[in-house]
Amino acid sequence: QVQLVESGGGLVQAGGSARLSCAASGRTIHTYTMGWFRQAPGKEREFVAVNNWSGGDTFYADSVKGRFTISRDNAKNTVYLQMNSLKPEDTAVYYCAASRAYRGVTTQKEYDYWGQGTQVTVSS
Repeated sequence: QVQLVESGGGLVQAGGSARLSCAASGRTIHTYTMGWFRQAPGKEREFVAVNNWSGGDTFYADSVKGRFTISRDNAKNTVYLQMNSLKPEDTAVYYCAASRAYRGVTTQKEYDYWGQGTQVTVSS
């Protein structure tokens, strides 16, 4: 079992930055593919970014490419999502997830463990 706890959300002005953290416990994450998803009000949860266990597969949704960066610190058992140039449409609850898949998977069904989410609100 892997427990995931997100933090770092809050209210940010458009154009600003925020860094989300996802602290894992129960097992080390160095053999897990780690992803970030988000769910905006009234919308389905969608893929944001993924970093596979070897670091060779890192993918981003087109909507965040060039603005968001996923990274991990295996020593701290933590995954991060650096978000720059934030837009009001980035407002959502952000979820961290862990997958046993070897590749950088982008579909929710491939993920085995989920955090509770952290709210990010971008004001215009």
